[in-house]
Amino acid sequence: MLYARELIDQIRHAADIVQVVQEYVPLRKAGTTYKGLCPFHGERTPSFTVNRDKGFFHCFGCGQGGDVFKFVELQEGVGFQDAVKRVAARCGITLPEAPASPEAHAEEAEREALLKAHELARTFYAAQLASPAGAAARELLTRRDVRSEAVETFGIGYAPASRDMLVRHLKQQGFSPGQLVRGGLAFQRDDGSVVDRFRQRLLFPIHREGGSIVAFGGRAMTDDQVPKYLNSPETPLYTKGRVLYGLHLSKHAIRKAGSVVMMEGYFDVLQAWQGGVPETVASSGTALTAAQAQTLRRFASKVVLSFDADGAGQKAAVKSGDLLVAEGFQVSVALLPEGEDPDTFVRRYGGDAYREKVEQARPYLEVVLDRAAARHNVKDPMGRVAFLNEMLAVAARIPEALARDQFADRLSHRAQVSEETIRQEIRKAAVTRQETLPDTARRASMPGVSRAERELIVGVMTTPREAMLAMDALEDADLEQLRTGRLFRLVLTTDVPDPEQMPEQVLAGLTEEERRWVTGLTMSAGVVATPESCVRVIRTLRLERERASVQREIDQLQESGGPANTERILALWLQKKALLERIEALK
Repeated sequence: MLYARELIDQIRHAADIVQVVQEYVPLRKAGTTYKGLCPFHGERTPSFTVNRDKGFFHCFGCGQGGDVFKFVELQEGVGFQDAVKRVAARCGITLPEAPASPEAHAEEAEREALLKAHELARTFYAAQLASPAGAAARELLTRRDVRSEAVETFGIGYAPASRDMLVRHLKQQGFSPGQLVRGGLAFQRDDGSVVDRFRQRLLFPIHREGGSIVAFGGRAMTDDQVPKYLNSPETPLYTKGRVLYGLHLSKHAIRKAGSVVMMEGYFDVLQAWQGGVPETVASSGTALTAAQAQTLRRFASKVVLSFDADGAGQKAAVKSGDLLVAEGFQVSVALLPEGEDPDTFVRRYGGDAYREKVEQARPYLEVVLDRAAARHNVKDPMGRVAFLNEMLAVAARIPEALARDQFADRLSHRAQVSEETIRQEIRKAAVTRQETLPDTARRASMPGVSRAERELIVGVMTTPREAMLAMDALEDADLEQLRTGRLFRLVLTTDVPDPEQMPEQVLAGLTEEERRWVTGLTMSAGVVATPESCVRVIRTLRLERERASVQREIDQLQESGGPANTERILALWLQKKALLERIEALK
């Protein structure tokens, strides 16, 4: 539901933005503000600032900024209304309940029904695993050294070979075939019949971070079954690129360890958990995505890649490593013997040996350098150029300048090229890459804005009562040629019972780019001129523009000559004189 402005303001003022942010980001006091590492992009030097008095946060690295609601929106991936609910809950403020629209009610009911269906499906699959029909699946788990404790903890089950056993079971529980198809538990054949999606497969429930089951991954029972792994399709509950397998169990261990071990498969996570390495996740049957990386950032800033030692596994490690480096993680690689993966290694050598491999993980960028050097003959000029071109592309993805310089040192040593040359080439590559990023990925900027405009904006955000009084003197013509004209018109046309509410209302009415710019400007401002003096300058600039326009017309008429222009020149001269008097009066 849409909440009243007064209620939103009450919640905003009741919330301590520092306390809310500190639930996710460690902050330290720095003068009148608090600083920490930005949760929205990777960095090693804190540029994320929170101002308790102003009620804003802003990152000077990526440009994200806003009030407490915006922070919760970005951090928890929810909309504004849900952010209001969550902040209100933290403040102990009870929100009014209102009947949802029929469409919203239907969507919520559908999601609840699908979650219930998945939970019942898990119970069904678990019962099948324990039944005589699940004997082969139990044998497979025994061969893979998966203990009963892990089976129970991870909720492993078995989908029998029956055509529609789950469909019939869930229909008896009141679910329609259409719901089961929409939830990904069944699919509809060309003849219209609805059958089980998973048949004769070992089943791994896939959970949201909070623990709800939203999908399943099915592993083939026989070698001739294809595909070997079959996952649920995307549904109203499940988006593959957003869910990490095992995170609901490992998130506390990840926070405690300060790092996470990223794996490929379900069995890898199971064996690591059994071996005493619980801080693990897998990418849930898909290549690692930026959304998954951002989820991980809420728990750790260090990632250890532990993929299969074969070609496909190492290719996946490079792809994931490049993404994680670009997202600002400290990335390392746990190197396993050829032919091993975390699953087989733990079974063969034990959990302690695997823990040792994780602790001895090498920095990812060093591993990339070593492998690239092995592929190219750096003693040969052509080989050296190929090596450098490949590594420059890697270096350009490193977001931190210090880390890029450290990489440059190692690259210079390998290629036998001067450090300064390498650094110059890396800077060029980084700039080229930055220029190709989408606009939303670059820090918002607002060129062509005068100092008076900037300082008046700061006044609106920090001393709104004084700013609103001063801005009463502005006319619409004063704003016509200003980049900030829309923003100032928003202030002039927004009706608030209390001027102190104006900053929040302004931010709510801005575009994403404008909001980032305004919060960054406000957080970085030092001593600024009074709003009244800023308004005088803005009005003077408008009058100066008009005076210049009148002068240009006078000059043109004088150049053309003729007695017919004399009267018009006199009128323009009087207009110019009046403008000069108004300008003088504003000084």
